[in-house]
This record gives sequence, structure tokens and C-alpha cells, in this order.
Amino acid sequence: MFRVLSWSSCHSTTWPRLLWILWVWLSPCSSVHQHSHPHSIKIPGDITLGGLFPVHARGHAGVPCGEIKKEKGIHRLEAMLYALDQINSDPELLPNITLGARILDTCSRDTYALEQSLTFVQALIQKDTSDIRCSNGEQPIIRKPERVVGVIGASGSSVSIMVANVLRLFEIPQISYASTAPELSDNNRYDFFSRVVPPDSYQAQAMVDIVKALGWNYVSTLASEGNYGESGVDAFVQISREAGGLCIAQSLKIPREPKLGEFDKIIKRLMETPNARGVIIFAHEDDIKQVLEAASKSNLTGQFKFVGSDSWGAKSSPILDQEEVAEGAVTILPKRASIEGFDQYFTTRSLENNRRNIWFAEFWEDDFRCKLTRPGIKIDPEKKKCTGEERISRDSHYEQEGKVQFVIDAVYAMAHALHNMHQDLCPGATGVCDKMDPVEGRLLLSYIHSVNFNGSAGTAVLFNENGDAPGRYDIFQYQMTNTTNPGYRVIGQWTNNLRLNVEEMQWTGGSRQIPDSVCSFPCRSGERKKMVKGVPCCWHCELCDGYQFQADEFNCEMCPFDMRPTLNRTACRPTPIIKLEWHSPWAVIPLFLAILGILATLSVIITFIRFNDTPIVRAAGRELSYVLLTGIFLIYFITFLMIAEPGTVVCAFRRLLLGLGMCITYSAMLTKTNRIYRIFEQGKKSVTPPKFISPTSQLMITFILISVQVVGVFIWFGVMPPHTIVDYEEQRPPNPELARGILKCDIADLSLICCLSYSIVLMVTCTVYAVKSRGVPETFNEAKPIGFTMYTTCIVWLAFVPIFFGTAQSTEKMFIQTTTLTVSMSLSASVSLGMLYIPKFYVIIFHPEQNVQKRKRSFKAVHTVMPCPAGATRQKH
Repeated sequence: MFRVLSWSSCHSTTWPRLLWILWVWLSPCSSVHQHSHPHSIKIPGDITLGGLFPVHARGHAGVPCGEIKKEKGIHRLEAMLYALDQINSDPELLPNITLGARILDTCSRDTYALEQSLTFVQALIQKDTSDIRCSNGEQPIIRKPERVVGVIGASGSSVSIMVANVLRLFEIPQISYASTAPELSDNNRYDFFSRVVPPDSYQAQAMVDIVKALGWNYVSTLASEGNYGESGVDAFVQISREAGGLCIAQSLKIPREPKLGEFDKIIKRLMETPNARGVIIFAHEDDIKQVLEAASKSNLTGQFKFVGSDSWGAKSSPILDQEEVAEGAVTILPKRASIEGFDQYFTTRSLENNRRNIWFAEFWEDDFRCKLTRPGIKIDPEKKKCTGEERISRDSHYEQEGKVQFVIDAVYAMAHALHNMHQDLCPGATGVCDKMDPVEGRLLLSYIHSVNFNGSAGTAVLFNENGDAPGRYDIFQYQMTNTTNPGYRVIGQWTNNLRLNVEEMQWTGGSRQIPDSVCSFPCRSGERKKMVKGVPCCWHCELCDGYQFQADEFNCEMCPFDMRPTLNRTACRPTPIIKLEWHSPWAVIPLFLAILGILATLSVIITFIRFNDTPIVRAAGRELSYVLLTGIFLIYFITFLMIAEPGTVVCAFRRLLLGLGMCITYSAMLTKTNRIYRIFEQGKKSVTPPKFISPTSQLMITFILISVQVVGVFIWFGVMPPHTIVDYEEQRPPNPELARGILKCDIADLSLICCLSYSIVLMVTCTVYAVKSRGVPETFNEAKPIGFTMYTTCIVWLAFVPIFFGTAQSTEKMFIQTTTLTVSMSLSASVSLGMLYIPKFYVIIFHPEQNVQKRKRSFKAVHTVMPCPAGATRQKH
């Protein structure tokens, strides 16, 4: 029935629809194929260009077209007519060739636009009319339709996609002035499509750069259902994923036909992630307006900070009556300029001089809110009658629509391509030559991709290999304060990279502080990030506790054993080293007791030396008494060594004297108790005194017992030479600020007990002999005091053991143990001194009359009572 002259393969899913429309529309039996076009503008010319504009909005309830669109429709359509006038009057561009046009209304609907665009392909289809006859039997004369060599349009991306699928079949180049969907950059599917506006992939890249410049990393996206919104958001998500550091909290979609309450649900959904205050919005004007209305109704003014695409741009209609909600919104718009020549052209249009625009009368009625008189139609008396004398801009508000510049540039791009093609194919020819009749579409496409000229705004117009224009955007922000007239303010530009003047930005209430839109706020010093699985921008902050420091953003590590973390836990610092100070409360009491003890001991020693030959001193056993008093002195003196700053010499003397003082004391005491016990045990059997009870023997026995301790200490010296250590574990509480390293001698608790164990054995043995000697008559004054001394000493040391070992886990361990040890030793020495020598000291000093030789008893009396041990005195009853 029909034959396609030139076409190429198509992978579009619209094939069935296209074939059906082509069949019905081109069928000779159909009434649709009439050649009059009541809904199109025809401008005659040597070469005809097609034009697609959304003159009317989408209709409702099955009606294809709705109300007229003044800016997006009429302004853009008139921009094409203006450009054609300029080109045709330019002697340098396409000289002697007139450009004509066939301009159609898409009614903002892709399916309707597809049907309309079939007008452009009529001339490319040969119809078989051999079977058609007029009533007289002759063949009909069918007017040949004009051939459209290229199409300017469309506006919406979904419309351009639908139309592009038809035009590529017939190799008709297409240049859009407003379609920005990224998928139109696919050169395999839309190879005959070009555009003078940058694709949304550039716009999405610019928006990603804006979001990052604001310091946001957690945003939501909102898209109108359809190619424009969904493709824009997809490009934004893809670019943000590749760039990293940006997470999408929610991706919401606005349905084509939103139900009642749909926008309230969207706002509710956005509030599920309140930290994502930034909302990236690729939506149509009406959808933007309703989103703002829903946010206002929910009392969320100032909660969301919108970053809008070029559909929002710098338009006032989306934010009308919702300025407070929109305050601070950052929007993007392809870099443009207001074309003064078009303003002069358009504001002089009237009903009289613009009859070529078949929709201009409808525009006139809408713009001036009046009604034109038409034959057979009565005018509503409530409506004002149009006089025809109204003037645009004078009697109505006028502001040049944002895409006017791009419509003009698109027409000029087609004209420059035809001009270059004409110069190459028809050099020197006047008008269109045979080589350009017809114009080959694929060849024209190559010339379109090669154009490079300064457009109406003075910027270069050129295309890349995918037919896309370079990305050039102005960045706007809607500001209400600190400006004479609240409105959009240019705050930056984007041309492959972002230049944003952050200091010129204002937010809700005129604030200069950039609002946060982050999933998680930065962790403080000393806190590590614990990432939320699957959401790289969200984390929990965990404090590096204990002795950990922040090694990096995600890890905490333990400080070395001799260090503790700094206050902000970003590094480690040396742990302070301490020792037991002389002025410490832990040292004052032991020192006080030791000083008193030393003074008392020295007093006794001096007194005994002065009264060395008196009966009391001789009866006490001078030799062993001096040894015992030396041991008591050393016990008191060890307190000073235990508190002194540890060093090699101090540590050596600690080892030597710690057990030696007690060893000397209890060796002498053991020798005494053993002597008393042996004398009285022997006296029960015979009058012969036991062996080794002389003073010399007693000293020998004592020194032998002492030598065991001394030899053991020197063996210890050889095995483990004395030295100091810093103990960092002892005072290492949970709070590292209280951690201290303790400088001390290398004497472990076990070594200390071993050092004292021999003295304890002597003490216990002495106690055993004291118990055995408890039956000695009271007239022998040495046995009973020694017994009481040993009993008391055992009680002191029994109290010492649980205190010493019970504080092993305390942070004050070293101080408590040192104090406990020195006080216990001082008490032991004090008990010995007090029980054995203070009474004698008292008698010698205060009762010298008692310090005289007693009358000797007869042997018989002595034998009757019991033998009196040498050196032991009997007191008168």
C-alpha cells in the first residue's frame, strides 16, 4: 500500500504503535490524510523546517489539548518565527534561499505529538494511487506535500523521544531546544537527534557538585514520573555513586496522575529520614508547586532545602504563594541571556500584524483577559471585550521565557548547517541546486554536528559526537531577605566545573549558615566511625575507651604499656612516673613511728652503754641486748629506705636490711628463749648447767642464725642484681587520666615474703619456746616479757598478711603495702623494745636505787626454787 523510501533499523519499543499510526494515517481510504492542516502554521519557503511546540497544555478527560501555554508555547513558537525572519533577511546566511516552516502543536502529550509529526514524513512516502479514480473515471490530482528537511523541537523529553523514533526512520535531523533527558544522548538509538541545551547528565553532574560544595552527603531525590524526571534522577544517582561520598536517603516518584493526598504522603515519606534535609527535585512545574504546598500544610517550612533542576530554574510560577517554603532553594538553569531583539519583535506583535500565528488570537485573549468577537458566537457579558488595541508589556505583564534563546539557536544551527552544505554542494549557485533537491538527511546531520558559531547570547553553539551541547549553567538561589526585591539571585556558574559563591547564599530567615544534610555528623576527636552496613554515609560514633587512642577514622588501637591516650584520644603520651614521696600521707605515719622508735632505741642503747656495769644491764645480758637493740634499730631504719627514691644502691640496701633487722632481733630473742628453756629443763633433771649458755656461745649461736639471712641475700644479689623498674600495671585504673607508672625496686611480692620468711620462722620458733617457757617462775624476769613480746608480734604479723595481700588489686597497692609493711615492722620493733627494755630503762633512769646488787641466796635455797640461769635475776618478794 505504501513504500518507505529511506529508513534505518529501529530498536525502539514504540514499533507497533508507529506502524499502526503510519498505516492508518497514510491510508488512501482514510479521511485523515487530508492536506489541509487546521492545527499547524505554514510558512512558505525554498527549504521547509518543521517545528514542534507545546502551544497547549495536556487536555483532560480524553480531550487531547487543554489551555494555552503563553510562555512555553507562544513565546517559543514566536522565537522560531523571529529567527526565520532574521535568517531570511540576512544576506550572508543562505543568500537567495528562503527558509519556510511547518509548525505543529504537541499539546504537551507524546502520543498526540507522534500523530502530528507524521506530517513531516508525508513527502518521503510514495503512495500507490493507481486504484483511485475520480467520478469521471480519471486519476485524481494529488498535491505533493512539502518536504521537511529538519525539525526544531520538541520541548518535553518524552515528546522528543517519541518523535525521534519516527524521524530517524526517515533520516530527518532533529534539533531540540529544551529536551534534556540523558537517554537522548544514546547515539545508537537517537542518532538523528541533537540539542542546543545540555543533557541532564551535565545538569546532574552540576547538581552533585553543588551538593558536595554545600557539605551535604545524605539527600533524597524526587522525580516526576516520565523520561525527564526519572532520567534526571537516575543520572544524579549514577554520578553520585561514581563520585562517592554521597548517599541517597530516599528516591521518591510523583505519579503522572497523582491521587488526592499523594503529595502529603510524599512529604511524610521524606520526613522518615529527617537528617536528609536536602531534596534533589527533577519535576514539572505543577508537581513542584504541589510539593511546596504539601510541605507548607505540614508546617515544615524551612525543613527541606531543595536543589531544583532546570524545570524549576528561575520561574516564579512554581513558588507562587509558597515563597517561605521555597526560601533557600538552589536551582539550575542552562546559561542564557535575554534576547533584546526578540523583546522588540514580540512586544510589537498584534492581531493585525501576526495573522500567520493561528494561535495568537487565543494567546491574546488569555494574556489580556478579554474576549474576541467571532461570527455566530455570543460574548459573555461578564468578560471584557478585546479591542485589538492592547499592547504586550504595556497592558499585560511580559517576561521573556527562558528557552527563547535556545529556540533561536536551534533554528540558526539548522540554517548554518544548510548554509555550509549549500556552499559545498552548490558552489556559486543561486538558490537550491539539484544536489540539494532533495536534501539528504544523513549528510545534513553531519553538517549539523560540525557547526560552530556564536549564538544569540554570544556563546558558542556546537555539538559533540552525541549531538549534545556543552554544559553551561547558571546557579540560582531563591532569597527573601537582604534583597530589594525577593527573588532569584545568581550565586554561581557551572561549565564542566562549579564556581559557587557560598558567601552570597542565604537560607531561612536570612541565615548565612549552611544547613546540614548529613546522615551522621562527624565524630569528635577520640571517636571512631562504625559504619552502618550498606549505607556508606551513615555511621555510629564509638568512643575509643580505656587506653585506646584513635589510630585513624575507623580504628582505635591500644597505647603502648608505658603510655596513655591524650585528653582528645588522638595520640598517646607518656604515663607520669611517681614514687612514694616523703610528704605523702602514706609516708608520714611510718616515718613518725620510725623516728620515735629510733630515738627510743638510741636512748636505750646510750643508757645501757652508760650503765653498762650495773646489775640491771648485766642481768639483761649485755652482749645479746646490744645485738637485739641493733636489730630493732635496723627495723626502724628500713622505713627510710622503703620511702627513699628507688635507685640501685637504695634497692640493694632494701634487700639487705629488710630481713636483716628482723633476723637479728629474732635470732637474739630465739637464743635467749632457748637458753632459758634449756636451763630450766636441765634444772629439772640435775644441777649441772646445760652447754652453750655462756655469753660468747650465745653470740656465736646468734651470728650463725643471722649468717643464714645474709648468705641468702648475697645469693639473691648474684642471681638477680638489684635494679629499679617502672611498674605501669599496678596503678592502671579504668580512667587513663589516673594512670601512673610507679618507680620502685625490682622486688616482687613473692621475693619480699621470701626475704621475710626466714625471720618469720625465727619469730614462730621463738614463740614456741616462749610458750614452752610459760611455766618459768615469775622471779625470773626475762621469760615472761619475751613471751608477751612474741605473742604480740605474732598478732601484728597475722594482721599484716591479709592487709598486704588483700590490696594486691588496689590502684594504691604500692603505697598501702609499703605503709603496712613499715608500720608492722615498726610495731614489732616497738613491742620488743617496750616489753624488754623500756622497763629496765625506766628503772635505771628514774629508780636507780633498785639498780643494785641483790644479796646472794644459799645453793640450797637456789636448788629448792630451781637453778637460776646466769644473767637472769631474781627479784625479792
